[in-house]
Amino acid sequence: MKVLLDTHVLLAVIESRTEKFPVEIQNLLADPHIAFNVSVASLWEIAIKSRLGKLQLTPPLDSLPELVAGLGIDLISIDDRHVLTTVSPEPPTRDPFDRLLLAQCQVEDLRLVTVDRALVSHTLAANVTRWHT
Repeated sequence: MKVLLDTHVLLAVIESRTEKFPVEIQNLLADPHIAFNVSVASLWEIAIKSRLGKLQLTPPLDSLPELVAGLGIDLISIDDRHVLTTVSPEPPTRDPFDRLLLAQCQVEDLRLVTVDRALVSHTLAANVTRWHT
């Protein structure tokens, strides 16, 4: 399975704070058979929040692409298909980053790993209850 980590999950992985996640997500993150991906949109969201003082990030912003690669996570660029696709079903959120992540999942055949209550039940979200290592 190929998954896309949402921004919240990515931050927890970067800062080794995944112990508060449900055990199913912890197991998924530890599964060596899963291909992990992160969107450039998540790096963009992190940069915005960091510059606005809403996020205290330990590593420097400019080191994030290398850090993500070092964790074995592939970085997905944003392209025209991602921004022009209509996510189906329509997500219950107006957050443009969430909507873009769902669009990338739809276009790239990924499942979103999230703890966001507005997104966990979406058909494009990973059904983490299936994984038990």
